[in-house]
Amino acid sequence: MKKVFITSALFIFNFSFLIWPQAVMAGGLLTNTNQSASFIRNPSRDAVIDIDGVYMNPAGVSFMDKGLHFSFSMQNAKQKRDITTSFPTLAQNVDYVGQQSRKYHGKALAPVIPTFQLAYVWDKWTVSGGFGLTGGGGKCEFENGLGSFEVPYSALISQTMAGMGLTTGGYSLDSWMKGRQYYFGLQVGASYKVHDNVAVYLGLRAVYATCNYQGYVRNIKLYQNAANKATQIPDANLQALGINLSDYDIVLNTDQSDLGWTPILGIDWKINKHWNLAAKYEFETHMNLKNKTNELSAAARNVATIDRFNEEKTSYIAEDIPSILSIGVQYSPIEKVRLSAGWHFYFDRESEKYNHEEKNITKGTMEFSAGAEWDVIKQLTISAGWQTTRYRLGDDYMQDLSFNNTNNMIGAGVRIHATKRCSFDVGYMHTFYQAHDVTTPNYQGTGMTKTDHYIRKNRVIAVGVNLDF
Repeated sequence: MKKVFITSALFIFNFSFLIWPQAVMAGGLLTNTNQSASFIRNPSRDAVIDIDGVYMNPAGVSFMDKGLHFSFSMQNAKQKRDITTSFPTLAQNVDYVGQQSRKYHGKALAPVIPTFQLAYVWDKWTVSGGFGLTGGGGKCEFENGLGSFEVPYSALISQTMAGMGLTTGGYSLDSWMKGRQYYFGLQVGASYKVHDNVAVYLGLRAVYATCNYQGYVRNIKLYQNAANKATQIPDANLQALGINLSDYDIVLNTDQSDLGWTPILGIDWKINKHWNLAAKYEFETHMNLKNKTNELSAAARNVATIDRFNEEKTSYIAEDIPSILSIGVQYSPIEKVRLSAGWHFYFDRESEKYNHEEKNITKGTMEFSAGAEWDVIKQLTISAGWQTTRYRLGDDYMQDLSFNNTNNMIGAGVRIHATKRCSFDVGYMHTFYQAHDVTTPNYQGTGMTKTDHYIRKNRVIAVGVNLDF
């Protein structure tokens, strides 16, 4: 039994910790495009001529009025991530006896996401800059762990119990994990009017990543009968067999950080008072996250795939941010109405990740957007927009600690023009996700089928202030 149990414990974590680093990604796989309250009230802003164009359309800022422009926004984002895992031996958990399906619930929260953007416009030249959370931006916690922690354990414990003649045996464990990721982006650049109607932009964004991952599986207990907690096998009996369950506790606490650079090119063509076209290209950001292991239990050190968190074995983790191509159009049929559309492509397969996980991506992510704004009266602008994000991920990429769902996002809100030089943005955005199901026959050679149902819920509230001098 000792040999089987050791194999069981190591098998669990060979699988589960492999997928930890992408626990709390947002936006694209590694990118946040919600860099202003204006975006929340209308996400289709790739050809906008406004202060939030510092991020969305930096070349177009050249066509704003001369002088200094400043914007500051705060967002509150809340997301739920639910994975329903079905596997026969989950029914042997004494806390959920008889239930082969289990919902594992994760809560991701970013209480305050601050961003600011500023620009100074001259006749030909414009300089601009901005700061925000261009990736990550929150914490994700699974209070009761995940199926990828529990399923392999339940399967092999079932085999262990059967080998002892305990066909009704069961188990229990305490499992918990939390991830935190912040990718701070500081962007500076300049645009120049090469023609009265055409401006070009060159910029650079410094991206500082700081991440922390913590988790454990401990208090492992075995039972002769899963339906009766009174049948717990005493530690003394297990120790007589050479088994000390505490030796198999997994504890992890690690930090990762790095600084990367993103060159940015942009162009804007203001055809006439009705039409505006824009494009932007962000180059790939090379990131090698440096490991700093704060705590790693002895059992965890023997698991090869936890090496990505163990600075003694793996000093740096490849986690490149993909290059992005954005194209947008804005059309004003009349002076007070603006209609917009946009397209983004993320070159996900070309960005290197740890253990070349990018090979599990079928194609790069694509986004399409459309929106409208209407200056109802001098003091009030109303707006609404839609964006769809289409991930093309292989089933092998969809894991419970690293999954993204194709979605449709709708935002709406208002801009209140308090004075000629001061306005306020208020927006609300809700995301509707498509569920993704993955079925794995003969899961990890157990002869049993594992199914996972992935779904998310998300909403964002934002407020902002814009000043013109």
